[in-house]
Amino acid sequence: MADTTQSGLEKALGSKEMLILSFGAMIGWGWIILTGEWIVEGGPWGAITAFVAGGIVVGIVAVIYSELASSMPLVGGEHVYSLRALGPLGSFVCTWAIIFGYVTVAAFEAVALPSAMAFIVPGFNEFPLWSVAGEPVYATWIVVGVLGTVGMTYLNYVGIRIAAQFQIIMTVVIAFAGVVLIAGAITGGQPSPDSSFGAGTAGIFAVVLMTPFMFVGFDVIPQSAEEADVPARRLGLLILLSVAMAALFYMAVIWGSSRALPGAELVDSPLPAAEAMAALYDSQLVGQLMALAGIAGILTSWNAFIIGGSRALFAMAESGMLPKSLATVHPEYNTPSNAILLIGGLSVPAPLFGEQMLTWVVNAGGLGIVVAWFLVVVSFLVLRYREPEMNRPYEVPGGMLVGVVAFVLTAVFIFLYLPGGQSALLWPYEWAIVLLWCVLGPALYLLSGDTSVETSEELIAKLDALEDD
Repeated sequence: MADTTQSGLEKALGSKEMLILSFGAMIGWGWIILTGEWIVEGGPWGAITAFVAGGIVVGIVAVIYSELASSMPLVGGEHVYSLRALGPLGSFVCTWAIIFGYVTVAAFEAVALPSAMAFIVPGFNEFPLWSVAGEPVYATWIVVGVLGTVGMTYLNYVGIRIAAQFQIIMTVVIAFAGVVLIAGAITGGQPSPDSSFGAGTAGIFAVVLMTPFMFVGFDVIPQSAEEADVPARRLGLLILLSVAMAALFYMAVIWGSSRALPGAELVDSPLPAAEAMAALYDSQLVGQLMALAGIAGILTSWNAFIIGGSRALFAMAESGMLPKSLATVHPEYNTPSNAILLIGGLSVPAPLFGEQMLTWVVNAGGLGIVVAWFLVVVSFLVLRYREPEMNRPYEVPGGMLVGVVAFVLTAVFIFLYLPGGQSALLWPYEWAIVLLWCVLGPALYLLSGDTSVETSEELIAKLDALEDD
């Protein structure tokens, strides 16, 4: 008999599984196609500096998550923290925003998988059906994207243990490719001919703007905290360790690639990291190893965000904010089965829009993620002020000061997405995706017909019962 939680989920994730789940979520497809751009913009050492800075920014947010996750290790992460601090309305906005981010990443991967296959398999782009924003949509893309979505949804449907084991295997593939790249850079690479710091401060800042969203995924640990069979304090430390591991991975890829080819050659390649690997070993076959690692990155990220998104949906439904059917736990697999199916269903249409959808969903979903981060920081500050005696197995060094810094940083990132900001969303495509999500949330709430939304007092009682266990 599986050891189950208060909510009926299986308590099956140890420290190793939680760490790899988070690390794999962060190491997706972006690094294999953006390495050249990072080096051209910031220069090899400028790009590395940007990832150090970006890692610190995300680390400040992550350390706040660490305290909250250790204090409230229940399914739903952001939902739980914001419900206790901000009440039902604030919690609805925060959780619906992070689910938006997760769903857009899942949709992104449904398009990224056929995109990767097109780079690897000659003649993959067959049978054009229609065009979206000037880009053709191929039947082969749709078939691979839909089959990938069905496969990843099924993997999560049949159990958290199987999904975690899959995550470990794919992460090993990525790590092995990274080690091979670094070994080649040390033994056969040459100092980069590019300026160490590229376009100077402007170039470094351009890379910094990209970094927070290369780290999105550490928060799947809080989402699945109730399924973790580890001490509460360790949850917080695992979040920080996963961010540090991702930062080191990105910096190693930049350094290794810069020693293989000039930035201008890398940026002209559809797969810069794979091109760098091929150049270091003078073998296209070895370069394909890095391409396979990129596909593994797609799958680890996809897997983790289905886990995170479904748990957030489950938590909202359990609290009466979404239809109760989304709080269903499968009697055999102990998974939030209906929530997983909804995430999969929302991802299926993405390949129909072709490669252009990659940009749209990432940019639109990024706004949801930073809004959720901002409200988590607000929740942290409120709880530090209002409940100074709350049980905190892991405490943020610096407390309120770190919270204020995180508040400013996350507010700045929200501003960057608004009209006039450097990452302003594109009208009408990206804003249409945001607006549709803003309509869908209240519509699902009205469909739930539930007037007994969970209060912060009921949440505290649930946490007290957890401590008594």
